[in-house]
Amino acid sequence: MNTYRLIRRLAIPFSFAALLLGAFALGLSPRALAGDHDDHVEARALLQRGEILPLSRILAIVQQHVPGDAIEVELEHGKHGWEYEVKVLTAAGQVRKVKLSARTGTVRKIKDD
Repeated sequence: MNTYRLIRRLAIPFSFAALLLGAFALGLSPRALAGDHDDHVEARALLQRGEILPLSRILAIVQQHVPGDAIEVELEHGKHGWEYEVKVLTAAGQVRKVKLSARTGTVRKIKDD
């Protein structure tokens, strides 16, 4: 691959990274860029009221079931109430998705992503 093609391939990812860095410098989070700026406030309130477990506890539970590195975490409200969805990159390079009750930490589902 010649240098011109390499630069052209990397131009879009670097442009996106520069945009994100600029947003962080202005104090904006990725969620703020997406318009979900109050999600962290709601999550904090749920935690303080004891309606959800802290993320550190959830990650410890996930590690017991699917060892690896957590690469994405979402807190969602669904038909079973509040749920954490954690994506884990295993040592074998596989991405697994773990869904847990946010209130109890009970694992509801583990599947390959």
